[in-house]
Parts: sequence; structure tokens; C-alpha cells
Amino acid sequence: MTTINSEKLSRKTKLLYGAGDFGFSLTDTVIGVLYAIFLTDVIGIPARYAAGVFLVGRIWDFINDPLMGYISDRTRTRWGRRRPFLLFGFIPFAIAYSLLWINYTDWSFFASVQNSIAGMTKGGSADAFGITGLIFFAAAYIVYETLATLVYMPYFALTPELTLDYDERTDLTSYRMFFSIFAGLIGFVVPFMLIDSTTPENAPTVLVIGIVFGVASALPLLLTFFGTKEREEFVHLQQQSLISSLKAAFRNKIFVFTMFIFLFTWAALNLVQSMLLYFVKYRLGMEANFDLIAGTVFVTAMLTLPIWERLSRKFDKRRAYIFGMVFLSTVLVVLAFINPESSLWIIILFAFLAGIGVAAVHVLPWSMIPDAVEVDELETGSRHEGMYYSLVTLLRKIATAIALPSMLWILDGSGFVSNAAVQTPSATKAIIGLTGPGPAMFMLAGILFAAFYPLSRTDHADIRAKLAAAKAD
Repeated sequence: MTTINSEKLSRKTKLLYGAGDFGFSLTDTVIGVLYAIFLTDVIGIPARYAAGVFLVGRIWDFINDPLMGYISDRTRTRWGRRRPFLLFGFIPFAIAYSLLWINYTDWSFFASVQNSIAGMTKGGSADAFGITGLIFFAAAYIVYETLATLVYMPYFALTPELTLDYDERTDLTSYRMFFSIFAGLIGFVVPFMLIDSTTPENAPTVLVIGIVFGVASALPLLLTFFGTKEREEFVHLQQQSLISSLKAAFRNKIFVFTMFIFLFTWAALNLVQSMLLYFVKYRLGMEANFDLIAGTVFVTAMLTLPIWERLSRKFDKRRAYIFGMVFLSTVLVVLAFINPESSLWIIILFAFLAGIGVAAVHVLPWSMIPDAVEVDELETGSRHEGMYYSLVTLLRKIATAIALPSMLWILDGSGFVSNAAVQTPSATKAIIGLTGPGPAMFMLAGILFAAFYPLSRTDHADIRAKLAAAKAD
């Protein structure tokens, strides 16, 4: 491992840090791809109540994420500020994730709750079933998000503490995103290799997958704990109050631009991720080939990560991001309107092209965040990595709160019927719009903010020089 004073990190350090994101990406991907359709098609909850599950969980995150960032910034232990959460939080994280996939309908307790609700609602048993499902899965989701935040927010906040170099951070993020995309590949492909179809009889298989993936997601956090070391000088910096930390973040112009870029980019990706199975199953009629289509996207994304890292070095992060989003949005819009009778290989070609754009989404917005930390340190004399990353992860969840409930409400209002052999024309139009034009609009908003992003590589170097001079005085 490189010494803590070196801005160049060894490949071993990058690999062991990057491995930690395997678990977060795996759990997020499976939730993003499978959880909505698990609720609607496997459990049988009406889409409008399934939307409520995501909405309730995200509302809780408005409190949970900033609070955890503040706690992480102020933590002092012999292991540092961030790493102790990885050591003590990985087991609760695995257990909480497994609870998301329990089929409560077999439990007599919830049957009695459902009967009680049925007597109080005008909709009778159908609404009672949906409300009961909303209560159970929203509670499970809140528990999961709380314990997940306990580990992934401190993990993300390690990035600016491992190196201060502008390009080295992009490279470190590329390593992390390799594991992230590899986990995404597993999350997209493996469940659908084991589940014949997203129908109620496969609920036990889904639960087993949830338990196995929960364990597999937690263990890599130990690699990061033992394979990294926090910078000693940051541990001893004076920390401001919670309110002061929040004010510092929102006064930071660079960070505000980064937040909006991050929000719109991940709203687009979350929408695509959640809609892909619906699109493949109901629009293309290729559910049996979903693993191949999704696998193509993620393998391509893994292989093309270095392209975006090199483009960032040659130009800068802003211009590389704009090019990547224009490319990806174009691919998605064309794919959404493709003839459903097209051959599988045409779909694979579009999956390949989409994968190139997905790699840009994973590398570039994340690599912008550490640079805002130095701007904060120059302006305030303090570092608030935990607060910054908690706000960014909160934005990612807000993006999910925008994308997933909206998607489910639109599907519900369009006349979508789960597991129907043929969808209504209005439902088909909704699926097309949510797969292509909808994500493209979010990406366009991200591009607009990136066009005015005010920090270049030269600007960042000037900030680093000023900080070095201030510390030398």
C-alpha cells in the first residue's frame, strides 16, 4: 500500500477500496431491477401501493442520510472516522437486505391485519391486501435503508481521503465502478437465470436469492476495512455543527452544480434500470433473453470504463460527461421505439451501445464530488466529506423516489396489467415513454447543469496550491 502522504495510490489499494462497492451496487441493482416487479407480479400488490413503498423509504432518507454523514464526520476512533462503520455494520446490512424479500402473505398475523383493514376500507379485500403490503414492505425498506446508510455513506466518504490528485480520483473511481458494474451485471443476470418468471410461485426462490446476495454484498466491506487507511491530518480537523455543515455544503457552488448533475443523471439511470425488465417482458416479448440483454449492457460498461477515464484526462470531467449523456440518451430513445419484431441480435447491439453510455454514468458524476471537498476546505477551513457524500447519496435516493413511484403510478394509470399476455395500447405507450424519452429528459437536465459547471482541472490545481500554501504557513 502506498504511504498516506503519496497522492498516487497503489493498484492494491485501489482494488481493495473498489471491492467495497460490489455489495452496494449488487443490492441497489437487484432492488432497482427486481423489487418493483417483485411487489407487483410476485407478491401481487397493486402498482399504486408498491409505489408507496419506495416513497415512504425515500422520505425517511431525508433525515437518515444527512444525520449519518454528520455522525461519520465527527467520529473519532483508532481506526479513523469511516472504516469502523464498515467493520461493525456489515452483518446488520446483510440481515436487513434479506428481510426485503420475505413473502408475508403466508403469515397468519398479516392475514388478520388484512382482514381488519378490509373491514375499514371501501375497496374491500383488494385495497386491504395492498395496504397491508405497503405497511410490511415499507417497514422492511426503512430498516434496510437505515442499516445500509450506516455502511455505504462512510465508504463513499473515503474517496477524497485516499488521494487529493484530480486525475487519480477519477482513476480510483474507475476501479470502484468496475466492481460496481460487475455487481450490476450479477444483479441483472443471475436472478433471472434462477427465476423462470416473475410470478407468485417463484417467491421462495426470490427469498433465497435475497439471502445469498445479502451475505455476498456484506463481505467485501471487510476487504475495504483492512485494505485502506485514512489520512491522519483529516481525522484531527475541527468539525462544525450539523447546521453549519449543511450551510457550508449549500454555499459551495461547485457542490451545488455537482448535486444537480448527480440527481438528474441517476434519476435517468434508475428509471431505465427499473423499466428494462418491463420493456423486455411486455414490449419485446423477450423475458427469456433478459439475462443476455442485461449482461451485454454490463459487460460492455465494464470494458469501456477506461474510455471515459481517458476522455476525462484528455479534456475534463465536464466535457466527457456531456458527451456520454448525449450518446446514451440517443441510444435509449432509438431503442424505445424499435420494432418489437426485431431480431434478438439487433436488441443486443443496442444493449452494447447503451453499455458504453452506462459506463460514463458510473464514472464521471462520482469523480466530481471529491473536488468539491477541497473547495469547501479552502472556504471554511474544515472538511465535511461525510456530509457531502450523505447529501449525494440522499440525492441518489431522491432520484429513485422520483423515478420508481412515478413509473409505477404511470403504469397503473395506463391500464397496465401484471403478467398479462398482451398490454393495452396506452400501457404499451407508457412503457415506451418511460424507457426512452423519459430518461432522455432527465439526462438533458444533467447536461444543462454540466454545461455551466465552473471547475476545470486548472481551477482544481489552483485550489490545491492555495491549500498547500495555507498549511505551510
